[in-house]
Amino acid sequence: MSGLVDRVLGLFGGRADATPARRPGAPLALVYRGPAARPEGCSEAVAALLAASRHGFDVRYVGPDEDLPLTAETLAGAALYAQPGGGTLSHAYKKLRHQRGIIRDHVAGGGRYLGFCLGGYLAGATPGFGLLPGDTDRYIDSPGATVDDDEDTLVGVSWRGRERTLFFQDGPHFLLERDARVSVLGRYPNGTVAALVAPFGAGRVGVVGPHPEATADWFGDARLPMHDARDLGLELIDTVMS
Repeated sequence: MSGLVDRVLGLFGGRADATPARRPGAPLALVYRGPAARPEGCSEAVAALLAASRHGFDVRYVGPDEDLPLTAETLAGAALYAQPGGGTLSHAYKKLRHQRGIIRDHVAGGGRYLGFCLGGYLAGATPGFGLLPGDTDRYIDSPGATVDDDEDTLVGVSWRGRERTLFFQDGPHFLLERDARVSVLGRYPNGTVAALVAPFGAGRVGVVGPHPEATADWFGDARLPMHDARDLGLELIDTVMS
């Protein structure tokens, strides 16, 4: 994965948590940063992943304290909107419930939604933006789950037939309606869905319960062995953009 790391650090001036370099004229990718994405570092890791992708995004932050507000006008110019992890679903939805309609309209009109962990929960319906053909629930509460608490840890995922280990912190699994038209990218060891891409109107929604965007400092701070899975995050981006 050294090539990916080099690309990220080059784009971010040597720091994976810095503001992405501007790319005028490139497709715009918006990453939420604000009170519905805590702790610090969640939004920045998603922005770094998007900047390292092959799509050449102009990555910008959007939120209440950013230069760009999360409005219909801002979303209208974006190819993709990303909702990072961080915090609890109830708190995040209180902060974003007034944007539910504009996010749904943006995706239904052909936009892309990318949700990591909490962003995956928010794609569900109880509560959430209602972007999925089904809903979400906590993986740790599912029968046969290999993780039983909400501490930072590792989780195994079968990703398109490849066994991988990802950073995990109380992420969702995805409950699908019968005959839902989705592409399942990853499953947890108990068979529940860990990552998927689904249509929504004319747009597409990509969600993942674990954290393929996690950088080395996440593992170091949690005293966990490093398992770089950002290549899987890039696959998720490619699939939702296809």
